[in-house]
Amino acid sequence: MAGQQAFWIDGRSDRERVRYSGVSHYSERVWENIGEFEEVWGDIAPVAFACAAWRIATPPLTSPGFVRWHRRILSASCERNTWDGSLTARVTIVSPLPAALTVSRGWWRDRGWRDWPEIFGQFVEPAEQDLAKVPYLRPTLLVDAPVPLDDLPAAPDGPAHDLAETAHRALAVLVRELNDLLAPVVTHLEQNPR
Repeated sequence: MAGQQAFWIDGRSDRERVRYSGVSHYSERVWENIGEFEEVWGDIAPVAFACAAWRIATPPLTSPGFVRWHRRILSASCERNTWDGSLTARVTIVSPLPAALTVSRGWWRDRGWRDWPEIFGQFVEPAEQDLAKVPYLRPTLLVDAPVPLDDLPAAPDGPAHDLAETAHRALAVLVRELNDLLAPVVTHLEQNPR
């Protein structure tokens, strides 16, 4: 099996959802949410700008997101590390049960434990009616990882005409770096689901 993509930019959906600019729905979203960049103009580090660009490209600010992710990824955010100002990605990934719980099923005690429900291949929250009947154990992996800053574009000095283009470049770098980090994890989980 070839490697899985963990993240990608959905250019086709972006072009289909354009409302008034004729260029890009994401560009429109950047200008509609310009307040996200309020504290980042002229910042010496590109981190806060990249994080704002990411927030605008992902749910809940844009749904479906301009940046899309693999079905095992439940959430992905980018944050400035308060210790040194670097960029930290925080990603939650659906996981199979840990090995310690699969060695023996004695802990089940005939309660009918279930893991992640799937609808059309997507991991979903169990419905309230299902939670009233059986217990669920839905394991996740929480990834906190530094993201290299080398290729991130500099934060603009203000809302210039190339703001959306600069935000798009920041997203492309973040997607590339997160894929480099997490695509092998996602591929392994897909190849070894239980």
